[in-house]
Amino acid sequence: MTLEVNHLIVPVRDKRASASFLAGVLGVPVSADDGPFQPVQIGGTTLDFETSDNIRPMHVAFLVDEDTFDAAHRRLMEAGAATYADPMRNQPGEINHRYGGRGVYFDDPDGHFFELLTAAPPP
Repeated sequence: MTLEVNHLIVPVRDKRASASFLAGVLGVPVSADDGPFQPVQIGGTTLDFETSDNIRPMHVAFLVDEDTFDAAHRRLMEAGAATYADPMRNQPGEINHRYGGRGVYFDDPDGHFFELLTAAPPP
């Protein structure tokens, strides 16, 4: 059986601003507006940003290669974004080295908690 996540709907205050923020961090384009959604394609999964008054913060982790991590982390630093080595936000400005790789957490403008990691946890 083949099984994968195709898309996630991400409720935000401003779909264009939030999609642009994440796409800018990750260095990927924002897709064309699709009705109520502003899509950002991340590998085989689309994040469909939707303007909403009902925002429940999500956590989304992105497994990236070393070059993508370096570029995204640099863009976060240049933007003055708060970053953390841990999900409890006790290690601001630091990078973790879990699973033999590197990782960092950051908030988007609507309180969604994103994570970049270069090595995935074991299954």
